[in-house]
Amino acid sequence: MASQASVLFVVFELRVFVMISRHFFAWARTVSAGERAEGVASLAQDYIYMELTPDERRQVEGILTVMLEDSSPLVRRAMAESLGREAAAPHHIIMGLAADQPEIAAIVLGRSPVLGDEELIDCVAAAGPLAQVAVAQRPELSASVAAALTEVGAPEAVMALASNAGANMTEASLLRMLERFGSEGAMREALLGRPQLPASVRAELAAATGDALAAFATSVGWLSAERGERVVREAREKVMVSIAADAADEAGRGSLTFARHLRCSRHLTAALLLRALLSNDRSLFEAAMCELSGLPFTKVVALVGHSQSPAFNALYTRAGLPGWLLPAIRGALAAQAALDEPCDETGGARLLRPLIDATLRVCSGMDTPETGRLIALLRRFEAEAARDEVRGLAAAAVCARAPRLSGPILDIRPTNAVRIAA
Repeated sequence: MASQASVLFVVFELRVFVMISRHFFAWARTVSAGERAEGVASLAQDYIYMELTPDERRQVEGILTVMLEDSSPLVRRAMAESLGREAAAPHHIIMGLAADQPEIAAIVLGRSPVLGDEELIDCVAAAGPLAQVAVAQRPELSASVAAALTEVGAPEAVMALASNAGANMTEASLLRMLERFGSEGAMREALLGRPQLPASVRAELAAATGDALAAFATSVGWLSAERGERVVREAREKVMVSIAADAADEAGRGSLTFARHLRCSRHLTAALLLRALLSNDRSLFEAAMCELSGLPFTKVVALVGHSQSPAFNALYTRAGLPGWLLPAIRGALAAQAALDEPCDETGGARLLRPLIDATLRVCSGMDTPETGRLIALLRRFEAEAARDEVRGLAAAAVCARAPRLSGPILDIRPTNAVRIAA
């Protein structure tokens, strides 16, 4: 009996819907697509803003559902524009519009609050570039949707995501972006514009930029392949030291995380660690030794503080670093400890001449097959430090106000002879 009553109620409701909607559909068959679009837009506005009875709301919803099948995109587009921003829009209609042709789907995918993260992820997987871009440009985007876009999105969609300051992206998503499109200059520029990038992402940005510049310089014949590789490697190491200094904290967590990333990305080299020490930054070296040796951080810090002891030699061997570099590492650590006063340039990317000179003195008295290689590396560091010093002095001279001159000056105007002018 109850089931029979339910069937009778459904039949009655259907007849009511047919009676009310008959006039709309009869009218719709006789008018142009533009007029149908206006009618659908008006119905959609009535559904959202008018005080309709439940029966009237169901009837309007039914008409809109049927109009999802209209042959003209103008009609479906009008529905998308009218309902796209409305939280009260019928869920199934928004889903139907999201599966429509790209120009219509993009309207609701880019703005509708009805769509949840799971539905957006599902749409991203099946949508084309235009619809993916619409999702990527949503004012607020969760980390899960951003991760899906990063993984399967078209290049233009991932670019839009990188430029969207409202997108919540994890470190893994940012790194995946660089893995897929790091060779594109526009992508690197978009990521550089994001605030508070993790140290690992900054490091990969530096590496990708260096690789791109080296490829360009080599392709136009400015540098040989070998020279380009060395220039890029040294520039990358310099940036890595600077990033490591920014990531360092008292507990060592930031340095440990960055050292782990450098190891996984194969950027953690012995030359990089020596450069960090000669830049008067010990945090990266300590974190790297902890990462490579597997020993607790506090124990590594204690052993590094006694760099001339056999225990430090054991730590160095366990970390797997090359033996030929050990004298320079020990010399740099001893030179740090012997500084008469703290240096203002601690924890930066700039090599310090006093540390390099002291390390050179230690290594110059050695007589091993690898001494020449070690001295050559230190000499390159010395030359770089000298250039950086000169650049710093030149920049300071340009920025400083010119002093007021008094007394005799050298007149260098073009005359027959140089003379002293009062």
